[in-house]
Amino acid sequence: MPESPSTTADPLPIALPPTPGDGINYDLFLDCVHCGLCTSACPTYIETGNENDSPRGRIYLMRAVTDRRLDMTQTIQRHLELCLDCRACETACPSGVQYGRLIEPFRLAMDVPEKGEPKQFDWFFKYILFGLFPYPQRLHKALVFAKIAQRLKLDQLLLLTGLWKLLPARLGRLVTLLPHIKTPDAPLEKVMPAIGKRRARVALFSGCVQSEVFQQTNYATVRVLQENGCDVVIPDEQGCCGAIHYHTGQEQGAIDFAADNLKAFDRDDIDAIIVNVAGCGSMLKEYGHLWDDARDGQTADRKQFSSKVKDVHEFLDELGFIPPKWNIPVKVTYHDACHLVHAQKISDPPRNLIRQIPGVELLELPESEVCCGAAGTYNLVELEMADRLGERKLDCIRKTGASIVLTGNSGCLMQIDRQRRLEQESVIVMHPMDLLYCAYMHKSPYDY
Repeated sequence: MPESPSTTADPLPIALPPTPGDGINYDLFLDCVHCGLCTSACPTYIETGNENDSPRGRIYLMRAVTDRRLDMTQTIQRHLELCLDCRACETACPSGVQYGRLIEPFRLAMDVPEKGEPKQFDWFFKYILFGLFPYPQRLHKALVFAKIAQRLKLDQLLLLTGLWKLLPARLGRLVTLLPHIKTPDAPLEKVMPAIGKRRARVALFSGCVQSEVFQQTNYATVRVLQENGCDVVIPDEQGCCGAIHYHTGQEQGAIDFAADNLKAFDRDDIDAIIVNVAGCGSMLKEYGHLWDDARDGQTADRKQFSSKVKDVHEFLDELGFIPPKWNIPVKVTYHDACHLVHAQKISDPPRNLIRQIPGVELLELPESEVCCGAAGTYNLVELEMADRLGERKLDCIRKTGASIVLTGNSGCLMQIDRQRRLEQESVIVMHPMDLLYCAYMHKSPYDY
C-alpha cells in the first residue's frame, strides 16, 4: 500500500535577537583580512597593548556579535567605547577597510536603549555637550565669565595650584582645556571682498565652538583667503556641523543640524564651503553618505553640499597659493589632526603652505599622525587615555626643538595647549592660518 504524503509542516524560522551590527553592510566586515598592519597605527593599542583595543580586534568583536557568536557584553562595549575613531587604521590598511563605517554605526546602535526608550544622559552631556557647545549664542554668554577670569589670571592660578582637581572630573577638564580667548582684530562681515584680483567666491563654515573660542583664527582664515583673491561669504543661519550629537548616539540632532546647514548655504553662488576645523570638515564631507536614503528627500542636496566642502589648506593648495612676503625666522612643527590626515586624506597641503612662509623652517614631528587624545569630545569623557596620549604628543613635540606647533583642528589646539600649560612648556600652539595671517600682516607670532 503506498505511503501517504507527509503532512508535517516546515518548522517556523526562529526570530533571532537583534544586534548592533544588523544594519551594517556585512561585506564591510569581510574587507578586513586580519593582517594586523593597523595595530601599529592605533593609539589605544600602542598604549594598552591589548588586541581587543586594536582595529583588528574591534572588527573581530563587532563581527562576532553580529554573527551572534558573542553576546554584547559590557566588556565588549568598553573596548569599542575606548576607540578614538581617529581613523589612523584606514590610512595604514592595505585592504581599504572602511573602519569608520563599521565602528560609527555599530556604536550608535549599541547605544540605542531597549524597547525604543530614549537614551538617558547625565548632566554633563545634557547641559554642556548638547545644550551649550553646539549653540554659539549660548556659548558666547557662558564665556563672559571665562574671559573675566582670564583677564584676572584666575585660570592660571587654578592650573598652577591644581585647584581644578577639586572640581568634578569632566568639569575640571573643561576648565583647563579652555585656551586664552583672543578678541578678533576686526569683526567679520557677511561678505568680505577679495584683495587684488578676484579668483574665487567661497563661504566660510564658522562652526560653533570655533566661532566663539577661536574667533581670531576664523578672522585670520578669512584674511588669508582674501589675500589669495577670494570673496568670502559668511552665512548667518549656519549652525553646528552635528558631529557632537552624531558621535554620542544622538543621530536625530545631527540630522537636524545638517538640514539647517543645507538651508544656510547658497551652493550655486559659491565655489566652495571652506572649513578650518578638521573634525567639522570631516563631518560635513560625510553628509552625503551618513543619511543616504529617501526618508526626507534631501539625499541629493546633502551630496551636493558635501561636494562643495573643502578644508582651507586643501582649497588654497589647489587654487594656487599666493605666499606672503614678510620673513618670520622661526622653527615650527606640524601635528596631523586625525580627521584631516586620516578621514579626509589631507597631509601635504598644510605643509605646502607652511613651507612657503619666508624664514619658516618646518621640522617633521615624530608620530605626527598619532592622535593627541582630543578626538572630538573624547578628552572630556575618556580622561585617562586622553592624558596618556596628550603626554606622548608633547614629548614628541619637545624632540623637534620647534618653538611653534601648528595643527588644523580646534580640539587638537586645546588638547596640546592644555598639556603644554600643565607641564609649563613655552611652545606656542597655533593654527596654520594664524601663522599665515602673521606673515601677511607683518606680525610676530610671539606677540600674536
